[in-house]
Formats: sequence, structure tokens, C-alpha cells
Amino acid sequence: MDMTPAKATLTREDWSAAALAALERHGLAAVAVEPIAKSLGATKGSFYWHFAGRDDLIAAALDQWERRDTDGVIATVDHAAEGADRLRLLLRLVLQAVVGAPGAGSIELALQPHADHPMVAPVLARVTERRMSTLESLFTDQGLSRSDARDRARLTYAAYLGHAQLAHATPGQLPKGKAYAAYVDRIVETLTP
Repeated sequence: MDMTPAKATLTREDWSAAALAALERHGLAAVAVEPIAKSLGATKGSFYWHFAGRDDLIAAALDQWERRDTDGVIATVDHAAEGADRLRLLLRLVLQAVVGAPGAGSIELALQPHADHPMVAPVLARVTERRMSTLESLFTDQGLSRSDARDRARLTYAAYLGHAQLAHATPGQLPKGKAYAAYVDRIVETLTP
């Protein structure tokens, strides 16, 4: 009797997550069937069970990223906090995640050079608009005019992208441990009314 544990069946989500990891490390060109199959210990047949081709995998990976890093974060904030605390929680979550969660922020950085790619461009535009709209709404809730809220949303989103770049390219520039938590608190204080 064979006592080897059965290999778990890979799901479409498993393949999408592996594609996101490859994209994060090496860019869009790294989203290729054979290397991802090898990283998962799977065959190309398993891939084709779930996807029609590479473009289908890229679309699924981008969808997973959007759901996790935009829809999921916004839902967490909407359900966990009220009033001014929603804005502060959002900022803390995304700034802490940039240094604490694999893929946080760095997927955006990996996608930026491909902002004109026909599959990436609409997703980046949609994600950016959703995030900007959420920030604008949170700032409006704090009493800012729509125009001021939009300007503050732009500044906040630019600060997030810059923070992600700094964390990715020169992580030694950021404080560590409790000092990082205090640093995030200072950013939140600076950006919120």
C-alpha cells in the first residue's frame, strides 16, 4: 500500500497567487506557465485545466490582486471603524502592510512599468480610481470640500506609492519595530485633517 500523502489539487486561486508572486519578484514577463508550474510542483496540464492560456492567468492574477489589496482593504475599513477612525485605520493598514505583508505595495511597483500593457492598464486605472474615490470620500467625511478632499486624496495616494517605493528599494531608510509604528502614526497625523 502506497503511504505517500496525496498531492493537494491546485485551484485557480493557487495559480493566480503564484502568478502574483512571480510578477512581484520579476515583473510581468515572469508570469509564464512552465516556471510557475515548476514552482507549484505541478504540470502544465494542471494549468490548462484552469486557464485557457497565459492571458487568462494574468487576468485572474490581476483580479485576485484587486480583490485582496483594494476591495478587501476597503471592506475591512468600512466594517471595522467609523468616522475619522476609518481614514486613520486605512492609512495604518496600508502603510504597515507595505513592510509587513508579502506583495503589499510591491505588486503596484511591479505593475507600474507595464501601465501601458493592454491587460494591466485598465486594472491599474480602475484600482487607482477606486482608491482615490475612497480616500476622497473619507476626506469629505472629515469636512473637507470635494476639491480639497480630491487634492488630499492625491497627496495621500502619492505618499503611499512613494512609501512603497522606499520600502522596496531602500528598506534601510525606514525605522524598525516600535519606531516604525511611531513613524506610521506621524504620517497619519500629517495626512489627516
